[in-house]
Amino acid sequence: MQGGRIARRGLSRLAAAVETAAVAPPRMPDFNHVPLPYDGPSTAEIARKRAEFLSPSLFHFYSKPLNIVEGKMQYLFDERGRRYLDAFAGIATVCCGHCHPDVVGAIAAQAGRLQHSTVLYLNHAIADFAEALASKMPGDLKVVFFTNSGTEANELAIMMARLYTGSHDIISLRNSYHGNAAGTMGATAQKNWKFSVVQSGVHHAVNPDPYRGAFGSDAEKYARDVQEIIEFGTTGQVAGFISEAIQGVGGIVELSPGYLPLAYEAVRSAGGLCIADEVQAGFARVGSHFWGFETHGVVPDIVTMAKGIGNGIPLGAVVTTPEIAQVLTRRCYFNTFGGNPLCTAGGLAVLRVLEKEGLQANAHAVGSYLKDRLRALQDKHEIIGDVRGTGFMLGVELVTDRQLKTPAKDEICRAMEHMKEMGVLVGKGGFYGNVFRITPPLCFTKEDADFFVAVMDSALSKL
Repeated sequence: MQGGRIARRGLSRLAAAVETAAVAPPRMPDFNHVPLPYDGPSTAEIARKRAEFLSPSLFHFYSKPLNIVEGKMQYLFDERGRRYLDAFAGIATVCCGHCHPDVVGAIAAQAGRLQHSTVLYLNHAIADFAEALASKMPGDLKVVFFTNSGTEANELAIMMARLYTGSHDIISLRNSYHGNAAGTMGATAQKNWKFSVVQSGVHHAVNPDPYRGAFGSDAEKYARDVQEIIEFGTTGQVAGFISEAIQGVGGIVELSPGYLPLAYEAVRSAGGLCIADEVQAGFARVGSHFWGFETHGVVPDIVTMAKGIGNGIPLGAVVTTPEIAQVLTRRCYFNTFGGNPLCTAGGLAVLRVLEKEGLQANAHAVGSYLKDRLRALQDKHEIIGDVRGTGFMLGVELVTDRQLKTPAKDEICRAMEHMKEMGVLVGKGGFYGNVFRITPPLCFTKEDADFFVAVMDSALSKL
């Protein structure tokens, strides 16, 4: 009898151990870095100052906003030294990893020698970086104009297209995001990001969205809309067409295969230039190629970039052909900070790190692995309506009904809170705000991917 009680107690302990293991949070991969002690203002004090002195338009993730004080490679640390896996990378911006020593070293060395002069004088930093950047471009795309942001780059590209063609009409895609200044706000096609100011000369084509689009993945039907805009909404001549290869803010929306070549053909037949917005997809993020447009088999007339170009430095660029570049000689075009020595030295270091550490290959291999794991998660959780993207530009769309594709707006916010508590930071976006934007630094490892999926699985299980 006593033996029976002992046996039952043993089984009870085993059951308890199994139950505990089942609810234990996933374990974050080991990482050899100790953050510096933080002696700055408290989270509450920072929040007070932000509310009093910064724009009321600023918003933050999470019911209790995070105070991030340090970063190292694919990890971030809060004021208490807690580590978080960064699967958002400052909105697809940190490509080499937070505080990569080669990038920090290049910036520090340049800052110690010359922070700023002007492009009215010669300096090797801007010329060296322009040469290196041009070497990554196809065809005759080899003239670089440096800016300070993606918005600036897209504004300049749109202006150059209008000047070169002598036409005013620009075609962009619905659901796109290209910036928040006058011209780029016009090209942006989501009401969430548009103010009631003059935004002239932009036509928004039907979005070739395979998941939510009117024509599924039928590229020819979507491209026909571009042709009809030209025929029925313009003089028959247009200035240009601007598109992301994968819509970032729009929710990691991949364009229907075959669409861009057809759209480019229609626009060029109407005298227009084709602009590739590579602000988020560029700089090896898509993995299979260095630029997002390359995945569609097209060569644009103008390419814009920012974010990953500087690993967090305020830096952007426009790259075009020598012929198109000539349009800016008609007047004086000048950008005080565009191409300053500090930023271009950092940008060149970024290119070198991407090459030296094989980060494009890593984005392709680990990104493909992560996407497969996320698709397996889709089989388990009915709330996952779609998994899409490529490399380290992935999206997971949550819906409350797979047939109706009803956006799971509240559920994604709750899931993000759960994921944060388990040590994972991820973005969200899309027109309805129901898409996980998974855009980690390109040094993200397979172990990080496993941890990320385990955390997302646990978070979705709690909804």
